[in-house]
Amino acid sequence: MSSAGDELDELLALMRTLRDPAAGCPWDREQTFDSIAPFTIEEAYEVADAIARSDPERLRDELGDLLFQVVFHARMAEEAGSFDFAGVARAICDKLIRRHPHIFADRQQLPVAQLHDVWEAQKARERADAGERGVLSGVPRALPALMRAAKLGRRARRVGFDWDSAAGVRRKIDEELAEIDAALVAGQRGEVALEIGDLLFTIANWARHLDIDAEAALRAAALKFEQRFERMEQAAEASQQALNQLSASQWDELWRAAKSLSEKQ
Repeated sequence: MSSAGDELDELLALMRTLRDPAAGCPWDREQTFDSIAPFTIEEAYEVADAIARSDPERLRDELGDLLFQVVFHARMAEEAGSFDFAGVARAICDKLIRRHPHIFADRQQLPVAQLHDVWEAQKARERADAGERGVLSGVPRALPALMRAAKLGRRARRVGFDWDSAAGVRRKIDEELAEIDAALVAGQRGEVALEIGDLLFTIANWARHLDIDAEAALRAAALKFEQRFERMEQAAEASQQALNQLSASQWDELWRAAKSLSEKQ
């Protein structure tokens, strides 16, 4: 049986072949960090989807796709003379050792809450060493919007800039809704978009105050909608009804039936 190291060596060799200037794949050769980045993000989401579906075989395959993305980026960096895959592996090993002093330095048992503080303090030192002085520095702009909004809110909270309570955020939501209504009445389309953005940002931080992951909550709501809509499609097909010909009352009847069925399961 081959070892993990053997398989990784084969993957690295395969990547070199794909990027070979003379004999490689034309598509792989023309890729850049920018062109590959969306695929990297997509593969990470497919890993999360396999986990949500409790599908271990699919998870194995999706982790392989994500690993290939890491190898792809590392190969392009090696070609540019920046770093190689070994450097990537060394960097994460060094980082994990730094962020786990209770394991690799003083060997002490710490409660989970204190471990979080140790982790965040080390991350703050690393950001400072990298020249990121601002409180909000280093929050990736490519994060999903709700996730990034909550992360920005958590960062600001560290220096005291935050609502006092979840109730305070809830009052802000009413204020944002009123501003959207005013922009709609005034016919200010651009302002409406800005105010809806403010509303979504506030909702993400309301969820944060309630210890709810807004991104996960929205994902669950979207999945619920998808499942119920599929049940409506099935019910319409069974009764030989065309979806684009249904009346509002027929849609409502199908939706209520799908909702009732899902609540019983």
